Amino acid sequence: MMKNIECQSDLIKIENKTYPCTVSLVMDLIGGKWKAVILYHLKENPKRYNELRKEMPTVTERTLSLQLKQLEEDKIIFRKVEGQKPPIKVTYGLTEFGKSFSEVLESITTLGNSIASQKGILINK
Repeated sequence: MMKNIECQSDLIKIENKTYPCTVSLVMDLIGGKWKAVILYHLKENPKRYNELRKEMPTVTERTLSLQLKQLEEDKIIFRKVEGQKPPIKVTYGLTEFGKSFSEVLESITTLGNSIASQKGILINK
């Protein structure tokens, strides 16, 4: 079992970033409106950019591109480019580090399903 390091110091430094706690560290990696959603859609298998756009129709192209770049920089997802000249095939998938978030994503999904069932209304477009 992993040792809990949460309260062993005032700050945690990883590369160039300093965090006040381990929760802050994780939220920097997958927090915000779209990062966890992207990881959820990549949990089963790698996908192309347009597949992700179809599965997340309310995200803007700019936001999706920026979030994918950040997730790639943090080594949570990989970007695989196939082919030399257009049309090239680009796919995104979870790295081993990215797969380590699966338990957290499952908990978020379960909680979201529960809240939606109790308080939400499903809308079909």
